Order: sequence, then C-alpha cells, then structure tokens
Amino acid sequence: MAVSMDDDVPLILTLDDSGSSASAPLDDLDREELPNENGGSYDVINDASSPAAGDCCAQQSSARHNWEMNYQEAAIYLQEGENNDKFFTHPKNAKALAAYLFAHNHLFYLMELSTALLLLLLSLCEAPAVPMLRLGIFVHATLELFALIVVVFELSMKMRWLGFQTFIRHKRTMVKTCVLFVQFIEAIVVLVRQTSHVRITRALRCIFLVDCRYCGAVRRNLRQIFQSLPPFIDILLLLLFFMVIFAILGFYLFSPNQSDPYFNTLENSLVNLFVLLTTSNFPDVMMPSYARNPWSCVFFIVYLSIELYFIMNLLLAVVFDTFNDIEKRKFKSLLLHKRTAIQHAYRLLITKQRPSGISFKHFEGLLRFYKPRMCARERYLTFKALNQSNTPLVSLKDFYNFYEVVGLKWKAKRNREHWFDDLPRTAFLIFKGINILVKSRMFQYTMYTVVAVNGIWILVETFMLQGGNFFSRNVPWSYIVFLTIYGVELLLKTTGLGPVEYLSSGWNLFDFAVTLFAFLGLMALAFNMEPFYFIVVLRPLQLLRLFKLKKRYRNVLDTMFELFPRMASLGLTLLIFYYCFAIVGMEFFAGVVYPNCCNTSTVADSYRWVNHTVGNKTVVEEGYYYLNNFDNILNSFVTLFELTVVNDWYIIMEGVTSQTTHWSRLYFMIFYIVTMVVMTIIVAFILDAFVFRMNYTRKNQDSEEDNGIVLEKEISKEEVVGIIELYKRSSATTETAQLQKIVLQMDKYGQMSTLFLGRRSRTKSDLSMKMYEEEIQEWYEEHSRKEESQTPLQEPASASNSSLKPLSLRQRSRTVI
Repeated sequence: MAVSMDDDVPLILTLDDSGSSASAPLDDLDREELPNENGGSYDVINDASSPAAGDCCAQQSSARHNWEMNYQEAAIYLQEGENNDKFFTHPKNAKALAAYLFAHNHLFYLMELSTALLLLLLSLCEAPAVPMLRLGIFVHATLELFALIVVVFELSMKMRWLGFQTFIRHKRTMVKTCVLFVQFIEAIVVLVRQTSHVRITRALRCIFLVDCRYCGAVRRNLRQIFQSLPPFIDILLLLLFFMVIFAILGFYLFSPNQSDPYFNTLENSLVNLFVLLTTSNFPDVMMPSYARNPWSCVFFIVYLSIELYFIMNLLLAVVFDTFNDIEKRKFKSLLLHKRTAIQHAYRLLITKQRPSGISFKHFEGLLRFYKPRMCARERYLTFKALNQSNTPLVSLKDFYNFYEVVGLKWKAKRNREHWFDDLPRTAFLIFKGINILVKSRMFQYTMYTVVAVNGIWILVETFMLQGGNFFSRNVPWSYIVFLTIYGVELLLKTTGLGPVEYLSSGWNLFDFAVTLFAFLGLMALAFNMEPFYFIVVLRPLQLLRLFKLKKRYRNVLDTMFELFPRMASLGLTLLIFYYCFAIVGMEFFAGVVYPNCCNTSTVADSYRWVNHTVGNKTVVEEGYYYLNNFDNILNSFVTLFELTVVNDWYIIMEGVTSQTTHWSRLYFMIFYIVTMVVMTIIVAFILDAFVFRMNYTRKNQDSEEDNGIVLEKEISKEEVVGIIELYKRSSATTETAQLQKIVLQMDKYGQMSTLFLGRRSRTKSDLSMKMYEEEIQEWYEEHSRKEESQTPLQEPASASNSSLKPLSLRQRSRTVI
C-alpha cells in the first residue's frame, strides 16, 4: 500500500552525528506535547540558524514537524505489519524516507507492473512470433532495453531506500538484479547483431512480474510451494524408486516379445511406466503382453495399485498435512509480525506527559498518513471503536486491535426501520405488506419452485432440440412467462426492501444480474440480434438459487466465493510456470512438428495429413496433433494446457521426440512433475479451506457469520462539537465541514446522539482468530518472553517503556529542517 504524505510536510535533510548541529531546547513548548524519548528515526531539530531558543513559535513549529515525522514513521510500521514486510527494510533516515515514499505509491506500482507485463508480452513479437504480431528486431530489442532501463530506475530507488548493505541482503531483490544484468547484456547483443539467438533466459522475465507489489499473493504461493517441496520430494523419490524396479522387471518380462514396442529397451520401459502413471497409455501399454500371456495383467495391476492408488494419494495426504501446517505457521508469523508493528507504532505515538496511551490528536495524525482518504468522522469512530476502556487515551492493549477495526466502513444507522416509514398511511400499508410478503417463507419457496420448474422446462426444451440453428426467430412463450415472474419478483423485492437493502445482499445481486441478462437475451431474440444470442445461454444460471436451500450447499458456495481471490493468484502462479516452459519449448521445439512429420514413430497416425479421392469426393484423413506445437507463445500455452490435462499427452511427447532427440522427453516429464506439484498444492488449498470452514461452522454456531463483522458505536453531539473545535484549532476546514453536517443532521431530527454501524467482510484471518483462540494467547506469551530475552536492560528512568522497545533499535537520526 502506498504511504501518502501531506503537502505541508517539509523537505528534510539528515546529517551525520559528526556534522549535526546542537538541538534547541524544547522543554518549555507552549501547549505542544513532546514525543516520547524513544521516538522515531526521522527526528526534526532546529538548525543553528533557526530562531533563538526563546522563540516559542519556532519551537512549537519544530515540535509539530517532529510529530509529523513520528506519524509518518508509525504509519510505515503499520503498513509493514500489514504487508508482512521485514522491519530491516524500514527506511533509516530522511533520505531513505523520501525514496521509500516514492517507491510506495500506486503510480510506482503501476509502472512496475506495466514494465513487467511489457517484458512478458514481448514474447508475442520476438521470434518465433505470433504471425500477426511480429515486430522487427530493432523495434522489440529497443522496447526491451527501454523496459530494462525502467527496471534499473526502480532498483536504484529501492537501493536509495534500503541502503547498499540491506539491498544486497534482500534475496529477492538480488535475484532480480542478476536477471536484469543478464537480460540487459542479451538485449544489447541482439540490438547490435540485429539477429536473435537462443535465449532461454527469457523464461526468467517472469521474475519481474513476481516482484511487483500487486503480485504479493503469487510470491506467497511460490513460497508455499517451495516450503512443501521437502516432503513432496521424499514421496516422489519413493514413487520413482518403485517405478525403476518395475521398469527393470518389465524389461526382463516383456522385452522377449518382439511385437511389444513398450518394453524393448530399459529406456522405453521407464518412459512408458512414467506415462502409465498418468493412465494416458492404458490399456494400450498392456495389450501386447496381455495378448501373449493373460497373466501379465498382474504386473500392471500391481504397479498401478502401488503407484497410482497408494503412493499418489499418499503424496496428496502428505502435501495437505504440510500445507495445513504451513498455513497455521504463516498465520502465527503474520499475527506476531503485526503485533510487533503495532508496538513500534505505539512507541512513536505516546508522549512524555501521557505515556499510558495515545490521544485522539495523535491517533488522527497517524490515520492521515496510514489512510489519507479516511474522513474525519471515520477517524473519530475508529478511535472510539478501539477505545474499549472509554478513556481519553487508547492503551496498548486496545491498540492491538488496530488492524481489525481500521478496515470498518462506517454508516449512520437509519432512524427509520423501513424506507417507506415517512410515506402517507395508505402507501405505507401497501409497501409494508409487500415487505412482509417478500420476507415470508411462502414467497421464498414459491420462487424456488418456479426456478425448479424453469430448470426442468429448459432441460426438456434443450433435449427436444435438433442440430443446426438452436435459436428460433420467434421468442418462446415460456421464456416470456418465466422472465415476467422473475421481473415481478425483482420489482416486489426492490419496493418491499428498498434498493439499498436489496442490493446489499450478494444473492440479490446475483438474481438481479441473471434477470438482467435474461431480459437482454429476450431483446436479442425479439430484434434478431444474432451476435448477442449467447446471452440466452446464461438462463440456466438461475438454477444456482436452489443451492440456498441446503446448508451444506451454502457452505460450499461460500467457500468457493471466498477462494476466488486466492484461486486467481494460484492460477497466475500456474501461468508463470507455463510461461517459463513455453519459452524453453519455443527455443528448442519451434517448427519441429508439422503434418506428416512423424512417420517413423509409433504415433505417426496422429500427425498424418492425407487426402485421397473416393468416388467423386476428396476425403481428408487428418491427424490434428501437428497443431499441438511450440511455434509461438500462444500455441505453446495451448500445448502445455493439453499436457496438464495428461490425456494422450504422450502422443505430443513422442511426436516431438521423433523429430529431435530422446532427451526431449525430459522436458515433458519435468513439466508433468512441476504441474503435479502446483495442482497438488491447489487441491490441498481447496481441501484446507473447505475443512477449515466446516470446523469453524461446527465450533462457532453464531448467526453473525453471514453479516460479516458488525460494530455499533454511538457518538453524542457534545463529542462531535469537541472534535470540531479541535479541527478548528488546526485550521482543518474540510474536516470541520464534514463534522458540522453530522451536527446539522442531529439538529434536524432533534437528537442528542447518533448511532453508527461499522461493517466489513469476514476474512480468513478473522476465522483463524476464533479457531486458534486458545493457542493465540500462548503465542503472545511466547512472543513476549522472546522479546524480553532479546531486549537489553534499560535504565530505571525508562523502565516503564522497556516492553515497547523494538528489537535492535537504531540510533535516532539527527535531522535539520
């Protein structure tokens, strides 16, 4: 997340201890609280040329700037806690802070992402290129150099922020730097020679995408994959061990059979048993030996029982157990990391006068940097929601809930129960009746019945259709009837519940979208808009509403919707592996496969393209597998997806092998193993998410789950007026105007207070907090003991703040305005 800085924050210059000027005394500042002495790294002091020590205005200005820097550093700590950034990357001085702020804004993130995507998309234009997108060597090499120069600029900003020593300690950044160096050399060589060469290193371009801020979930997936590798490799070695044993046994048993091409050499025996593991060549691989001796089937039955049904399932079980353990450890690590970040931020926000908590003034200053777009009302409500003790200060214990509370979206609770309460009595009674109707079980089950009948009707209607044109120019009467019923339902719910309440439900949004598409489909049929006939196919989506009837189905659907963001990141992770293998495949196998290319191989029929005349007709016998090639990046992706599905994948492998060398099989086998790892992780993730939700549902039978996190807070008119006065003293006209609207609203309805509701969706972290409630307390105690053992002994005068000291505190920077 970007850290924003207000326009009035001054430019600062950090000096070395040897060159810094003496600090002006700040002990007698009028009405300006002093930060705690364990303050931030960007301390602001007066220059020797600043006004005399007795100049109170200058001293107040200096203290205010000092607080601004503390607010900013506290916000950075909280961002690092939220993003799970290591604290050793924290900016250490004002110069690093400027680079940090530049590198942590959405424009910089978009530049990073755009550059990475440009480098990846160049593979469409470089040889072997997609025919329609081919560019000259000078053009694509120049674009590549431009993108790499932008990456150099990004890394230079990162080095300016981190410092050289920290930069070289950051492993991911160093890998990116090495790849950048190699890519830069190769791009210059291509530009000078004006011809392309074998560039397998293009597969490493995806590192630039992985390092983007927006791809944090992909990095977590890759980390999880690498962490799952040790147990995976153990079981994989066991699997390969049995495979080698059976390959040797199969060679001795079946090689004497001259008609058996699968076991005539030990290499073929190994390869075909590897393919048999995917069941792609079964029972073909068994039939020659089975035809000679029916008892030979025992060999294949035993092999498949051990390898496919036992070891492969054992592999999934081990990965699932490892994944579950990694998820728990990851949650624990992130939870304690956030806790440490909160401690660091808290230390920066307490004062010498009031070290027991954070006042609203300093909490508001923090939020100005942490969430710049948050309005004054939400800042105060967030402060009030955190302040469980109802004192003027937020204690450290309350501040630990910062991440859970700061994400709440606050809205005033309506004074009316329904939107139509203020209407005339007749209208009120009509809409009240509609409201009761749409909330009744009879209405809901009636609509379920209509949806079920509609589904059966669509099934029968589709079954009776013949091949050809499925869309009649005449609109079916059933379409109009069911669409009318759905339209009436939508109208009744909108008028009975009100548009806001109606659209606040996910299921209602789904119903609205499906009904809208059905209406658009009707328009497409009525006005013969043939290109839009595909909309009609979306009608069966209404049947998904039936899943609301059973709780287990609701849990499945809820889990599915919760998994969408993570599944998208896992899909992107798989695409990154695809890209790497596609580049390697294009470099070695481009132009290798073509019609009638494999006449000497066992899969020649799949690549044959022959036309001959039968009577008066020309018959074409075409084996379409020559289309599965590596001639460009798009064809490579399609081919790799077919290899992932593993159905008849050995035909593609043998076709390429027959045109190159038998070592080419290693490419396809390694790809299968890599995709098996990723797909196993995906399956383990789905299992973990579903089992976790089931366990949570059984453990917590609360009704608030579907409504997310909801918090109520009441603020009085007196409180709002007090906050307005605070903002007036700081000349914050925008915030003052926002709060005055609340006072006017209270005066309008004659209220002395207003109730606000804070809402946010429930996350996996919230569920984990409840699931591991007992263990979390143990983690906190263990974390506190660890901190105490690593924190050096403090002087008695600062003993009260010793528990808040971060580990390995840096010396405070001495900064001149």
